[in-house]
Amino acid sequence: MKQPRRRKRANKEDRSLSCDQCGKTFAQRWNLKQHQLIHGGVKPFSCDQCGKSFTQRCSLKIHQVVHTKFKAFNCDQCGKSFTQKGHLKRHYMIHDGGKSFVCDQCGKSFQDRYHLEKHQGVHSEVKPFTCDQCGNSFIGIDRLKRHQLIHSGEKPFSCDQCGKAFRYKCNLKSHQLIHSGEKSFSCDQCGKSFAYVSHLKRHQLIHSGAKQFVCGDCGKAFTQKTGLNSHQLIHSGVKSFVCGDCGKAFIEIESLKSHQLTHSGVKTFVCGQCGKSFFHNKRLLRHQKTHKVSSCEKRGRPMGHYPDRVHLNTVGETGDLNKSSSGCCVKLKKLEIRLHRIQL
Repeated sequence: MKQPRRRKRANKEDRSLSCDQCGKTFAQRWNLKQHQLIHGGVKPFSCDQCGKSFTQRCSLKIHQVVHTKFKAFNCDQCGKSFTQKGHLKRHYMIHDGGKSFVCDQCGKSFQDRYHLEKHQGVHSEVKPFTCDQCGNSFIGIDRLKRHQLIHSGEKPFSCDQCGKAFRYKCNLKSHQLIHSGEKSFSCDQCGKSFAYVSHLKRHQLIHSGAKQFVCGDCGKAFTQKTGLNSHQLIHSGVKSFVCGDCGKAFIEIESLKSHQLTHSGVKTFVCGQCGKSFFHNKRLLRHQKTHKVSSCEKRGRPMGHYPDRVHLNTVGETGDLNKSSSGCCVKLKKLEIRLHRIQL
């Protein structure tokens, strides 16, 4: 009877096989050769539906399940379904809330080994994948490809609702939340909700009052780094935002946008008392001060403090009495005499 072939155990010598480009070690020579295809960029296995190519046949087979749209693996807690079992297992960790894979260099924790190993490349000084256009190097070929989209200008991911295109799929997913209106991240202090957790964290700085971003030139502090960056342009004096209509330059993009309204002719800020419109809210507020108020109001007295009198006189912004009448509150009898004289 023919004896079944037994698989040879990997000895200590086999385990010392390492990649000369990234240093990763393997138990068997075949695994090392398969791994080296990643560095060589050779991807002989292509998908006949989308053209995406892979270094290994098994990776192609896993990918082809995406096109079938068949999701056989369902989460029993939230009902979400997945095409691969590994994706389901990774998803379960969200419900568990556990991050048991900890980086021994910085202490950052992850839900699975895959993301931990991906993160650990940040600490490695070995960056074997170099961009041939700008010379930037990366720890993985996926990061290099992601970077190269900047040079090509390619934006392969488009929103099916508004047509806006993105370089990366994650950016498209974030954008689509705008159309859905979903805001699942709520502030526990004021109840305001946000579509993104980053926006919630930025908002919570308002409640804490913490201003950790300080200008080194004048000492002014800001709650957000973007505020500090915008402020520092004032000190630099650089006016990099130029109006395409008149050539006027501005330090901040908000100032440029505000200026461009003058070219459009649109006056969106309207005075509720006289109907006059303005390009900017600042101009509207300045205009509203020109409308006169009664001297009683200026002096802090409520309207109608004398039941037998009416408000005739007004005061300007300076507080000077209008010289056309003898006082603010005129008795009704005197008002009747004045009206009678006008009629005559």
